[in-house]
Amino acid sequence: MDTNTQFHAVVKRCRKLFNDKMKDYGPAWRILRTPSITDQIYIKANRIRTLQTKPEHLVDEGVEPEFVGIVNYSAMAIIQLRLGVVEQPDLSEEEAARWYDTVLNEAFELMMCKNHDYDEAWRSMRLSSITDLILMKILRVKSIEDNQGETLISEGLDANYYDMINYAVFALILLSEGAKK
Repeated sequence: MDTNTQFHAVVKRCRKLFNDKMKDYGPAWRILRTPSITDQIYIKANRIRTLQTKPEHLVDEGVEPEFVGIVNYSAMAIIQLRLGVVEQPDLSEEEAARWYDTVLNEAFELMMCKNHDYDEAWRSMRLSSITDLILMKILRVKSIEDNQGETLISEGLDANYYDMINYAVFALILLSEGAKK
């Protein structure tokens, strides 16, 4: 399969989980400040790294659900950056799904541009490297958040969240192709 088809297949899986959780919990995530979402992404990425490095796992879940979580939490973070944090959930399931689709379509467009320029270099990467890059992006985001969103020459928060989405999608594609976890 080509990258476009694979990307959309992964996003379809992530979107289904997002929609199912919206049915269960509603848009409760709308009250989260972006640093809280960043910390949730950190928990997911750190767990992946732990699963990749420790020989024993006490919880019988693999890395795939964690990469899906990174995609979905990163999308939520971008939505929060655009809409702002609220005191009470304020989106319907349909509105949240539209925002999710908008963000993931933008991530896809960014991936297409970068994929062209980098000539699909991610296909030769190890999953552990992708995990490390996501963790690095998280640390960058935390630093930007600690500086009240100010940067001198670096990309902003949204660019880092988009990169996390795309790296997590790449990892899920590689896993679907049989890459070592």
